[in-house]
Amino acid sequence: MRTLKAPMPGVFYRRPSPGDPVFVEEGAPVEVGQTIGLIEVMKNFNQLKADAAGTVTRFLLEDEDEVMIGQDVVELEE
Repeated sequence: MRTLKAPMPGVFYRRPSPGDPVFVEEGAPVEVGQTIGLIEVMKNFNQLKADAAGTVTRFLLEDEDEVMIGQDVVELEE
């Protein structure tokens, strides 16, 4: 099990815009470099990408939660 950490502080989003489906569902497989969320910092949206292939076991934040640098965001089962 590994966790993906936030590289910057901001607001975490699981979907590209309101009303759109989430980037990744819990239980779904992901590939290295796949976008799993966005972090908004001062109206700039930065993609949060998987740094390992695996399965998303759970998100540790809700959509639109504030996130701190280094905070765990997602658990991945490799």
